[in-house]
Amino acid sequence: MPAIVLVGAQWGDEGKGKATDLLGSRVDYVVKFNGGNNAGHTVVIGDETYALHLLPSGILTPGCVPVIGNGVVIDLAVLFEELEGLQARGIDTSRLVVSADAHVIPPYNRVLDKVTERFLGSRRIGTTGRGIGPTYADKMNRVGIRVQDLFDEGILRQKVEAALDLKNQLLAKVYNRRAITVDEVVDELLAHAEPLRPMVVDTSLLLERALDDGKTVLLEAGQATLLDVDHGTSPFVTSSSATAGGACTGSGIPPTRVDGVVAILKAYTTRVGEGPFPTELHDDMGEFLRKTGGEYGTTTGRPRRCGWFDAVIGRYAKRINGVTDFVITKLDVLS
Repeated sequence: MPAIVLVGAQWGDEGKGKATDLLGSRVDYVVKFNGGNNAGHTVVIGDETYALHLLPSGILTPGCVPVIGNGVVIDLAVLFEELEGLQARGIDTSRLVVSADAHVIPPYNRVLDKVTERFLGSRRIGTTGRGIGPTYADKMNRVGIRVQDLFDEGILRQKVEAALDLKNQLLAKVYNRRAITVDEVVDELLAHAEPLRPMVVDTSLLLERALDDGKTVLLEAGQATLLDVDHGTSPFVTSSSATAGGACTGSGIPPTRVDGVVAILKAYTTRVGEGPFPTELHDDMGEFLRKTGGEYGTTTGRPRRCGWFDAVIGRYAKRINGVTDFVITKLDVLS
């Protein structure tokens, strides 16, 4: 059976979680392939509302295997907080699997993300301050910490020491902040190692075997096309590949196994944070869309900027992703 990619065709918050939930009974695996806890999915099941930031939406579907792929950066504290929150509400989370090659967000990157954004002032990008960008930068600079490193304290300590040589120079001499010790970082990360161990597998191999066995795999993008690090409205973008191309690199599934690309469009347009927004409304209609549509960030709680539907960016998203199907959400807000 094929792999199907699900992407956002605007600036995020299009309703990808709802689309995943609607497809749930027909999907065997749901893979989060990019981003971290800097984006949110809101899924409503009956009278229950679930806000997910790091976990794939498929975790709410019985019988579906939720997968955190190698392209994701993981805040371990947030991961276990979300798992415990779902368990307290009676959700079975035992099916979750995590890529051994996914990168971990260390505490020094959360600190650097926040102080850098404050330092930039009016030139800020509008990040969520969760360490996502610095962790992807570490990955590209080949100094990042992977999930598998947590299971060898010697390797973990060596990597943290190497990273902190530079990070502490920035914190102390540029931002006038306290240096972070190797021990406090290692201790924080090791505290999560054993609870995490049963979830960790080679997810690329797992997914390849699933496809060979006739299973359906849904590759679920975080953020959206116009926030993609390569194809978005740079520099006001996320730090990962949020398009269909990123689904393959972030999951380890080859492009030849992808059979369709489903793009989600909202009937109007929203954006969180800084950056261009051609159809933005600054009047009462913009406020109406915000209030009626409940347009407040799942992750940050920030009010979303609202505007009219933009067919130009929809066409752009179709070209970049090779979209085979569109899903339009929130038409009821305009009724």
